[in-house]
Amino acid sequence: MMKHTAQKTERSPTSQLLGVIRGGLLLSTCLAGLAVDPAAASPLPLTGVNLSGGEWSIKPSKGTNYFYPTKAEIVYFAGQGMNCFRYPFRWESLQPAPRAPLVKAALDQLKEAVQFATEKKLIVILDPHNSARYGTNIVGASSVSIGDFADFWAKLAMEFKDDPCVWFGLVNEPHDMSTKLWFETANAAIAAIRATGAKNMILVPGNHWSGAHSWTGGGENSNARWALTVKDPLDHWALEVHQYVDADSSGTKKFVVSPTIGAERLVKFVNWCRQNHLRALLGEFGVPVVPTGEEALHNMLQSMERDSDVWLGWTWWAAGARWGDYLFSIEPKADGTERPQMAWLRPHLNGTATQK
Repeated sequence: MMKHTAQKTERSPTSQLLGVIRGGLLLSTCLAGLAVDPAAASPLPLTGVNLSGGEWSIKPSKGTNYFYPTKAEIVYFAGQGMNCFRYPFRWESLQPAPRAPLVKAALDQLKEAVQFATEKKLIVILDPHNSARYGTNIVGASSVSIGDFADFWAKLAMEFKDDPCVWFGLVNEPHDMSTKLWFETANAAIAAIRATGAKNMILVPGNHWSGAHSWTGGGENSNARWALTVKDPLDHWALEVHQYVDADSSGTKKFVVSPTIGAERLVKFVNWCRQNHLRALLGEFGVPVVPTGEEALHNMLQSMERDSDVWLGWTWWAAGARWGDYLFSIEPKADGTERPQMAWLRPHLNGTATQK
């Protein structure tokens, strides 16, 4: 394994904000200008939201059952202080058959949405929201091969490799598959990306729904076992995990176990990352509007801020026009009313200084 070589102690505010130098590469050139008071508890370098819409259907039809983030959404959330946006979409919407050329019309629509953000030097994470599947076929364990997935990423990387503000999130939440198989698939995608000459940051999720709470469990099938096999010739990657605060960590219930549960569920993962000199991004989390919700959110994010040697940042789940009254939505209501969680998040946001 090619471990990250940056030191994890006595990191200066500048290195926190601009990123970790790995193999001579900055984590990102897109974070310049962020302001933090080093004497105070500081928000993490990346603070943002999933802009949901592109992942809504397994059989995508543009304008009917999927859509990409709009300029208005970017303007709103960047104006609140967010500087990182995860764009969920379907592999099938860009590549209608494995190894086929990417569909120009769909690709152009995605590029336009990406440019809305990256022209402001905001980070966009491309997120094939497919659970390591094409349709219902598990990659590498069905008619869809590891090579098919690598081919998709090679083609997509070619389209975005010249923009360092675009990060490549390999896939959303692999599950119900061999962890060994998933990380073999991830390594094939990383190799294909780097073969294009792309130097973009790569985010590697874990198996088992990418849960931080379960990262070290499962013995030989654990993420902790197989994540140590990740290979990137540029050593320019980080892990992506998800974590919710309901009883089963599924993020499906309007319930918070306790005011400290979010922070508690991250501890083992953080310690494992620190032991193995790895960095991570919390790609999905959310807290419902319940009496203990705000306290649980602050405890969770404050714990991450204290552990900034591990955490690059986070993206809340979710925003998007179709969510309606979804328990975690921070999309403004139709009348412009702000969602309660947006106010809760504001003390932890770190992007206002990027707005010109």
